[in-house]
Amino acid sequence: MIHGSFNFCSVPPWVIASHHFNENPQPLSIQGVREGNRFLFDRLVTIPSQEERALVFNDFMSVKFQLHHWQDQSTPTARKSIKNSYLRFLRGWMMDSNSIEGAVLKRWVESRIGIAPTFHRAPISDIHGEAYFDFSVDVMKGSSRTNAIHSQLDLLYEYCQFELPRKFPHTQIIRLFRGTHDASEHSVLEQLGKRDQIVRLNNLVSFTSDEERAWEFGSTVWEVGVPLCKVFFYNDLLPGSIMKGEGEYLVIGGEYRVRRVMCTF
Repeated sequence: MIHGSFNFCSVPPWVIASHHFNENPQPLSIQGVREGNRFLFDRLVTIPSQEERALVFNDFMSVKFQLHHWQDQSTPTARKSIKNSYLRFLRGWMMDSNSIEGAVLKRWVESRIGIAPTFHRAPISDIHGEAYFDFSVDVMKGSSRTNAIHSQLDLLYEYCQFELPRKFPHTQIIRLFRGTHDASEHSVLEQLGKRDQIVRLNNLVSFTSDEERAWEFGSTVWEVGVPLCKVFFYNDLLPGSIMKGEGEYLVIGGEYRVRRVMCTF
């Protein structure tokens, strides 16, 4: 995996990407985001209802990035750049993680967390290679479609981190599942046992909390312990259905200890 030499967190990229970090997680925060949006988070603390907090967050995003003024813009390009908010990119990921929208989300992880993608339409092993160039082209196409998308995603991640300890107050690590059609495509770093491995995942990957649903996505299902701090987004964080089904999680990747689940049906 390609690690950057810097990120916007207080923890180095190679530490965040390691499986040791997953087993002993530390809080992560994008530098300056909560401080620069203190009014929002101070307001959220006073609201006991998760549903109301989500509405306040949506309203704040709409006002801060003028998402509700897209029709007032003078040109089609300007209208599209504001209309295509962070919600558009989440939906794009759900349709196809190798889409232009997926490339923008992977670039956010790369720039903020410091973990580069290992796959986008093709394996990426070298930032000087053709696959990384093609990935970068998709990033540029996607970034030009909207207004300050990385800043929007910064706030989305921080809001997710605000909500997760309230959703899971007694743990820092949750059990999630990932289905894959070809487990051999993933880099196996260490074989720990007959069903246990340490594998390298892409810098942003989809998981589910529903083991049965994971089988819909492949003939191999892995059970993984995911730190809350590496959850970028989850299905019921915001009002309305953005993801395909309940229990869906977008997780920052790296090295993970996985356990192959035995099929019981």
